[in-house]
Amino acid sequence: MRVDLFDFDLPEDRIALRPARPRDSARLLEVRPGQTLADRGVLDLPDLLAPGDLLVFNDTRVIPAALNGTRPARSEGGGGDVAIEVNLHKREAEGAWRAFVRPAKRLRPGDRVDFVGLSAEVTEKADGGEALLRFDRAGKALDEAIKAAGAPPLPPYIARKRALDEADLDDYQTIFAEKEGSVAAPTAGLHFTDRLFDALKSCGIEQTRVTLHVGAGTFLPVKADDTDAHVMHAEYYEISEAASEAIAAAKARGNRVVPVGTTALRTLEAAADAGGHVAPGAADTNIFITPGYDFKVADALWTNFHLPKSTLFMLVSAMSGLETMQSAYAHAIQNGYRFYSYGDACLLFPDRKDA
Repeated sequence: MRVDLFDFDLPEDRIALRPARPRDSARLLEVRPGQTLADRGVLDLPDLLAPGDLLVFNDTRVIPAALNGTRPARSEGGGGDVAIEVNLHKREAEGAWRAFVRPAKRLRPGDRVDFVGLSAEVTEKADGGEALLRFDRAGKALDEAIKAAGAPPLPPYIARKRALDEADLDDYQTIFAEKEGSVAAPTAGLHFTDRLFDALKSCGIEQTRVTLHVGAGTFLPVKADDTDAHVMHAEYYEISEAASEAIAAAKARGNRVVPVGTTALRTLEAAADAGGHVAPGAADTNIFITPGYDFKVADALWTNFHLPKSTLFMLVSAMSGLETMQSAYAHAIQNGYRFYSYGDACLLFPDRKDA
């Protein structure tokens, strides 16, 4: 499909620079294809699902993946030290990360980049300002050094408007975050609070958790003119035996499986077989979901409002239909909904008669 089909105009003042406080006070747009759009609040979620429905959360935890370093002056060719900005996006080995570096043209394989308390060698360079960095330590020692040297990687549409501050350390992390490894938050989960979890439990709505460490596959823009030409970066996921069993049980009793966020949805769909069974295990996925995709597991989707021409807007259009989502986003813009990571939520139902 043409990428420009997924474009829309978004006023700058619709981009949320801070989350709603409390988190669960954000607005919610209920989207059911063929029905009138409904303006609600996040706390209405228990009323929109049925007892026995299963919410699937991504329990990944954001790491401080934004690093500032220095490439020391080279002995040949003159010139001094060069300041380098690094955004880690995928762990490749115990001591190696793929990263986006800037200015990429000032680095080449063999160069060293020094950070506060650690250093790395550039072992590969790729297109798009990407490099493979091998650090001078590995495992837990590397994780601790990155924590000490790095900062949370706020999305650029926030970072270019204001500086990171102490509030972001909590705001840009779900309250159920557990397994470290993401370089961006699974932002659909940011709305959930203990109060909302208690309300869901009292209504008999179940939950389980999977893990997908959010990386470039989720947030990189689409630069191709056609979706067939876009290549997704791989991201690592894990599904436990308990999660697999919970999903199978919900399906067996005729309840909905509702991923919380596009990362949870992509995890389920990547792991599912043709019959919709989600097997436990761990793997990388570069699944790219566009309109026409046949969902094997997800029966609805809880998510935020996404960027134009992004893989995420393509995914939500696959769930509820492109025309439906164009109308929903136009409604959201006109009615003052807040967009992107710190913005409001929507609950999307599929574009099929049995939904």
